[in-house]
Amino acid sequence: MSRRILITGASVAGNTAAWWLGHYGFDVTVVESTPEFRDGGQNIDIRGVGREVLRRMDLEQAALDRGTGEEGTVWIDEQGREVAKFLTADFGSDGPTAEMEILRGDLARLLYESARDHATFRFGDSIDRIDPIEEGAEAVSVAFSSGQTEQYDAVVIAEGVGSSTRELVFPQENEPRWMDLTIAYFTIPRQADDDQMWRWYNATDGRSISLRPDTHGTTRAMLSLQQPPNGEQEWNVEQQKAYLRERFDDAGWQAPRVVAGMEDTEDFYFDVLRQVRMNRWSKGRIVLTGDAAWCATPLAGIGATLAVTGGYVLASELQREGVIRQAFSAYEEAMRPMVEKGQGVPKIAPRMMNPHSRLGINLLHNALRIASKPAIRGLATKLFASEPDGPDLSRYEKLPLHQRPHRTGP
Repeated sequence: MSRRILITGASVAGNTAAWWLGHYGFDVTVVESTPEFRDGGQNIDIRGVGREVLRRMDLEQAALDRGTGEEGTVWIDEQGREVAKFLTADFGSDGPTAEMEILRGDLARLLYESARDHATFRFGDSIDRIDPIEEGAEAVSVAFSSGQTEQYDAVVIAEGVGSSTRELVFPQENEPRWMDLTIAYFTIPRQADDDQMWRWYNATDGRSISLRPDTHGTTRAMLSLQQPPNGEQEWNVEQQKAYLRERFDDAGWQAPRVVAGMEDTEDFYFDVLRQVRMNRWSKGRIVLTGDAAWCATPLAGIGATLAVTGGYVLASELQREGVIRQAFSAYEEAMRPMVEKGQGVPKIAPRMMNPHSRLGINLLHNALRIASKPAIRGLATKLFASEPDGPDLSRYEKLPLHQRPHRTGP
């Protein structure tokens, strides 16, 4: 096969795929619609097989060094008093806070800074058309919004849950599974009593507020609402903020501070959680990876691990198989079991973790209080999503890397 690959999306999955494809000797271009690299974002964690991928990239320690410093998770009541605490030092991967906690933007930048030595990145551009899409073509022609048209041997779509390029290639094939949870993420000023814990507060009517540490001198906030979807993801930002102001007006604890911080934040992100459910991840010379292929939502707790692992497996199968169709098939066969288990979060889980009544909150707090005892770690494992088994990475250990001169320029 020829070796010219286009990746659309410069976040975790796309940058991981670019790193490995570049190191395998492919000619890689990454196109990203934002005008410059996108920093920011909330806490994510990497566990198990994802850590192994970073280890093979010699980036594991760098990722740990860029971590948020989060030491555990604590549920608190309206007065800020501790209800249940899960320290990472005690629970390890069985608790909600992993050893490797890092901001999405910090991990994506780490991967980008390493991948750009072996790949070309083009910001402020996107795909308008791909032709042909179906099987049998020897290459694909890609028309960009910038007016350029170029030929590639394969196209990797590594965009987000609402990927427009996925819909261009796989129209109406996604059958989303809505998780009945609306979440807003944003950054607010840090204050003196913010500590190194993930503080989680439940209010009635399915509302919750989370505050998490970072290493940038700020605090990462999250507002969530447990409710069926009603198209809120289509509203403009001002409508979304007004909606949250109204819903959290009487929520208690630090709601006034968080809502006030929301007004001036520069990284407001609002979404109605849904999983991406695709019966196939490839068509002809075009393949999906990351959230565009399988978004499991933050409820699964393995989104970043899946992104890193999927990018590595896809690149490695392209190197190992040498034939596009066979590589895409082997990649899907390797990743499907982990994805399907990760997407198996029951829809009752958001309701359990975001109770609507005071009685429900008390029951949740009692269960968490029991589970937080180090002697009962099995209960903690049931309460918090554990990582499903990942693909066998041993088949890629001896794949040859291509040593070529580093690229220069941006």
